[in-house]
Amino acid sequence: MSSFGKNPIEEIYGVSHILKPAVPAKQEIKDDMKTLAETVAACEKCALSKGRTNSVFSDGDEKAALMFVGEGPGYDEDMQGKPFVGKAGKLLTKMIEAMQFKREEVYIANIVKCRPPDNRAPFREEAEACIPYLYRQIEYVKPKVIVCLGSVATQYLLKTTASISKIRGEFVDMNGIMVMPTFHPAYLLRSPNMKKPAWEDLQKVMAVLGKK
Repeated sequence: MSSFGKNPIEEIYGVSHILKPAVPAKQEIKDDMKTLAETVAACEKCALSKGRTNSVFSDGDEKAALMFVGEGPGYDEDMQGKPFVGKAGKLLTKMIEAMQFKREEVYIANIVKCRPPDNRAPFREEAEACIPYLYRQIEYVKPKVIVCLGSVATQYLLKTTASISKIRGEFVDMNGIMVMPTFHPAYLLRSPNMKKPAWEDLQKVMAVLGKK
């Protein structure tokens, strides 16, 4: 977690001006998150902001040990302002429950906070404009494990070009956080035969978090 303590937004991206000044440490995390969510809701850093109904910031416990990261909101998420509430979201909820967690006990976010048109993958410039917000979320939550859902989330978060089929199933250390890449629930809906290897990935996460 050391690099997060150094403000990765400023050091890595040089865009600390997009956020309001950091609040004193004595304030609650929820206050920090509220400020960040308000910044995201007003963000116009990329063209995705022009087509959104709602920005989609996060869902779940802001002090969770387990975090899930997807690529971006779809139609249902854009309408409701919450991540993973459509068909793929329902499957993700079942996956979370199979891991012996409640959905409200984990933290869920995306690489981009606004819906790409026609549910396409976010363009590089869109992801790079938005990912500093995700790094700040990680900085506040301090999860023990992050599950990256699909190639897009994995490639942008871990800065890799490897496909999900090549990198899934093995933990990657990201500044002291254990990151597990696995298949996106939307892909699992299209390819139900891949649910078994995805479940094997999640079982490794469960073992780290003391679940059997």
